[in-house]
Amino acid sequence: MDIYNLVSFSGIFVLVGFAWILSSDRKNMNWRVVGWGIGLQLLIAAFIFVVPAGADVFRVVNDVVVKILESASAGAELVFGRLALPPGQTNEAGEESLGFFLAFQAFPTIIFFSALIAILYYFGIMPLVIRGFAFVFTRLMRISGAESLVAASNIFVGIESTLTVRPYLNRTTKSEICTILTAGMATVSSNVLALYVFSLRDQFPAIAGHLVSASLLSAPAALVMSKILLPEGENPETLGVNVKPFYEKESSLFEAIINGANAGVRLIVGIVALLIAVLGLVALIDLLLSALGTKVNPLLGVEGEWSLKAIFGYIFYPFTLVLGIPHSDAGVASRIIGERIIVTEVTSYKDFAVALEQDLFQHPRSAVIVTYALCGFAHLASMAIFVGGVCALAPEKAKSMGGPAVRALIAATLACLMTACVAGTFFTEGSILLGD
Repeated sequence: MDIYNLVSFSGIFVLVGFAWILSSDRKNMNWRVVGWGIGLQLLIAAFIFVVPAGADVFRVVNDVVVKILESASAGAELVFGRLALPPGQTNEAGEESLGFFLAFQAFPTIIFFSALIAILYYFGIMPLVIRGFAFVFTRLMRISGAESLVAASNIFVGIESTLTVRPYLNRTTKSEICTILTAGMATVSSNVLALYVFSLRDQFPAIAGHLVSASLLSAPAALVMSKILLPEGENPETLGVNVKPFYEKESSLFEAIINGANAGVRLIVGIVALLIAVLGLVALIDLLLSALGTKVNPLLGVEGEWSLKAIFGYIFYPFTLVLGIPHSDAGVASRIIGERIIVTEVTSYKDFAVALEQDLFQHPRSAVIVTYALCGFAHLASMAIFVGGVCALAPEKAKSMGGPAVRALIAATLACLMTACVAGTFFTEGSILLGD
């Protein structure tokens, strides 16, 4: 273990301390959640990064996801032709790719993965896996069954995870709501994860395995950070109780596929709308900031006019160092990590791919740590989506969502950074998990 691994390991506790400072009740800490949450993360990471069998599982998962993505592109190529061909590839007719197009190559994978997840739900596989993870969280951390179920669901799905606890939403406590929102924003759904894999697999061959492991690590991290920022001060109805996920099963497999695919289409429309609106608003704000005419200090590796990305790059710079990223890469990394909170993780991963393509990172560990730090919906647009989803299912909660929502966004951001610290703790320069 070198100095950077030690920095990453200490960063776990620095982030926990920072969360404790921001806590709504510093005297009411559930240290069992904190201890087991960190312990589970370290155990999972040790299995993936250190144990040979874990590395083998990692590579199998990576290869399986990549193969599934290749299958997902078949339908897109039929519909969009050469536009759906990834860069550097040719089709059976000998036609070459026209380059990378997010809409025609990456977005179709969301539809495919949504249908695949729907099939797994229909056959009862996904509910069984989710119940397994929820049982572990409830038993070890002594939190409510509703919180455990949502955290476990978010390892695999997105906003729809809230539906699994629909019967209990009206009676959840503020702390439970904070945890439900944090779990949603600290993780990514399987269908959107496929989008990131598609965007980064050329620059980072092992990206699929790392994103899957990041999803596993972020669930306990979300529980830790949410319970520190907004500790439980009430008596949850499902405290220590294992609850079954609530879902409405389709009448046939074909109906499940149709509904899953349609859900994927709705998700794509939502992502496109967010990207257009958010990036447009950011550009407008940057235009106003540029009127100041002040140049950014080159501390972060750039010099230019003020912008939201530059400002958040400054804010996240110390956190980037805490993650165990070498100083020479910290400037680039902090800009990419910091911008997510305003421009969404889709744009951040796109900028990350460009940075990898341009060899802006001098150390391989920097790329791995950034991959884990970005793996989550921890941004303002996502907070609005998850709050809207909860309010739609439990309108009575609308008046009390403000405080827990803001704390959940902070908790989700810190959870993603904690996951990155855990990955940085075990990662070494010669790791086979680089996938080179």
